[in-house]
Amino acid sequence: MENTRVAVMSIIVENADSVEAMNALLHEYGEYIIGRMGLPYHAKHINIISIALDAPQDTISALAGKIGALPGVSVKTAVSAK
Repeated sequence: MENTRVAVMSIIVENADSVEAMNALLHEYGEYIIGRMGLPYHAKHINIISIALDAPQDTISALAGKIGALPGVSVKTAVSAK
């Protein structure tokens, strides 16, 4: 079995049209997701999402890349050393 790492993905969604595609990606990678928290920030018309993952490094990178490629979506990831 491949080594996994714990990671936290911080996602800002500024384009509501990208929400459906982002949720489809999160569903696709659901086996790696430990937990998810989403906060709508109505004053700025954005959504703030945090995803906790336990996955191989290449899987974490692939998901972050796919999410970051969506229009109006930015993502940053912090990954554990182990």
